[in-house]
Amino acid sequence: MKASTVKIIDYKAGNAPSVLHAVKRLGYSADFARCAQDIEGASHIILPGVGSAGATMDSLREMGLIRPLEDAVLSKNVSFMGICVGMQILFDHSEEGDAPCLGWLGGRVIKFSDDDVRVPQMGWNRVSFVKDALPGYEEGFFYFVNSYYAKPEDKSDIWGEADYGGIFTAAVCKGNIYGTQFHLEKSGEAGLKLLDAFLRAGVKQC
Repeated sequence: MKASTVKIIDYKAGNAPSVLHAVKRLGYSADFARCAQDIEGASHIILPGVGSAGATMDSLREMGLIRPLEDAVLSKNVSFMGICVGMQILFDHSEEGDAPCLGWLGGRVIKFSDDDVRVPQMGWNRVSFVKDALPGYEEGFFYFVNSYYAKPEDKSDIWGEADYGGIFTAAVCKGNIYGTQFHLEKSGEAGLKLLDAFLRAGVKQC
């Protein structure tokens, strides 16, 4: 096994088993985190996302994980990756259910316009990375399932962009915090390569 202790947050609305499989396929030691004690000593924390922002926040509260996550990620600088809804809740607020979110990044999450595109976006879309946040990955096609997308307050937090009825934020990073709107675990070799880059890099300030 490669020298990382990866914890994947397993909550009822998430996609944790698929992410765990992808991480282990890359050769890393990984396990589920279901309570605060489970994330102690983690080198990397991954928050998968399937479902709504409000349901995800409710699950994290019920598990008693919000404060421990803030301590690990914001105080102890543990590398964090949010996937899909796991990325959206990094922001202040989501229009989906009028949900207050973690607020680790300034900005809000809004819905795609039904007048412009089919909602939800489902399928492969090309992502262009606008800054070099991690070594060892490439831009290309990644798999999306989303009706909402993030609008960061600070444009320097944008890591990658895609086009769906207009340019939108497909990935973000700030310091040790990373997020992808697309599903890394469903994006084939491109997704695995980016996931591996995140896990290999350790704490890298982007």
